[in-house]
Amino acid sequence: MTHNIYLYILVAAAVSSLIRILPLTLIRRKIRNPFIRSFLYYVPYVTLAVMTFPAILAAPQVPLAGVLALIIGVIAAWRGMNMIGIAVLCCGVVLLCETFMRFLLS
Repeated sequence: MTHNIYLYILVAAAVSSLIRILPLTLIRRKIRNPFIRSFLYYVPYVTLAVMTFPAILAAPQVPLAGVLALIIGVIAAWRGMNMIGIAVLCCGVVLLCETFMRFLLS
């Protein structure tokens, strides 16, 4: 059993290292293809969105609070509010919505 764990750790380390080392060794020139450049530009944003979006809907006790906070956060971002302001606004929306729902249910 423990022998397999070490093998799994070794394989995971090798795969993780190859993912980081191969692009550095294979791509030596500047990437000129506009499609690949735009794809690589948006990878961090998409990764952050994929990790954050499920948490927005699953973290609040009332799922409607997460949806409302998401909608209000998108509108606030669209209108130019900074990230700290959006975070505070969305936390406030979740707090108000959950407090209101508890008040209605009790």
